Amino acid sequence: MKAAIRRKYCLPGQLKIEQIEIPIPKENEALIRVHATTVNRTDCANLAARPFIMRFVLGLFNPKKIIVGTDFAGEIVSVGKNVRSINVGDRVFGFSDTGSESQAEYLTTLEENLFTIPENIDYKQAAASLEGAHYAYSFVQKVKIQSGQSVLINGATGGIGSALLQFVKQYDVKITATCNTKNIERIKSLGADEIIDYTKEDFTEKGGKYDFVFDTVGKSTFGKCKAILKDKGVYISSELGPYSQNVFYPLFNSIKSKKVIFPIPFHKRVTIPYITRFLEQGKFKLLIDREYPLEDISKAYEYVMQGEKTGNVLINVANNKSASKPEL
Repeated sequence: MKAAIRRKYCLPGQLKIEQIEIPIPKENEALIRVHATTVNRTDCANLAARPFIMRFVLGLFNPKKIIVGTDFAGEIVSVGKNVRSINVGDRVFGFSDTGSESQAEYLTTLEENLFTIPENIDYKQAAASLEGAHYAYSFVQKVKIQSGQSVLINGATGGIGSALLQFVKQYDVKITATCNTKNIERIKSLGADEIIDYTKEDFTEKGGKYDFVFDTVGKSTFGKCKAILKDKGVYISSELGPYSQNVFYPLFNSIKSKKVIFPIPFHKRVTIPYITRFLEQGKFKLLIDREYPLEDISKAYEYVMQGEKTGNVLINVANNKSASKPEL
């Protein structure tokens, strides 16, 4: 099978497509033929192990997993003898922020890591619904949002931001979202009440006051946003901050009227069923920016690392007519 491989932490140009053996599932695993995956911010961080602290999870000197990829949507082609809840032919999707080895034609994973794709969702939509929404869930669950409050979402066009906007909309709040000029109408269609075009003005200088500031791209700081938070307002960022301060700010929250919360992600057994319900109910619209074949995955990484993607960047895997087939 073909797989995107890096044996050392690297930049996109050093990522290689190699031909390797199709993995064999263990007794409690399934073999998945990957139809679609994405290149997302988590993938980019895993590729180069940046920030450095990630090496303590991914592998200190070299990556433990040489095949890259965190999310996937595909079809089960075989199962181990102890697998009970899924069957050959089932459409499934999944995500792991430490890597699913999914940017390949096939992958194996534990039965517990697999979730059934809703009937009304195709493989591309399923893959695009995972990484950003997984992290967006943490934003809404770490706070108590009440009807009538005001929320600002910085970076509403990204994978996290576009999902978060739709998750927050259920609370009957006023949502202000930042985006670039070309995406204004798109973000309005997802439920934003007010738009701030970040190419023309700085949201921290706009003069509004918010109960929550959700920085889904990590391009601002608590210091810059403090003035626009209401009393007892909360700032949450998807990033550690310039000096990793977002991890330490919560330690001093007890003496502050305005707080920082660090959104440690929930387990995927909690987040993916939540995402699935939104998909089944038709309340989650997926934004897809670009699509690439597996062979052009380096180009996909280069594009995502520019930090200007809208929603998700897809990798079409099963569209390859020469895809290897397992011997069952």
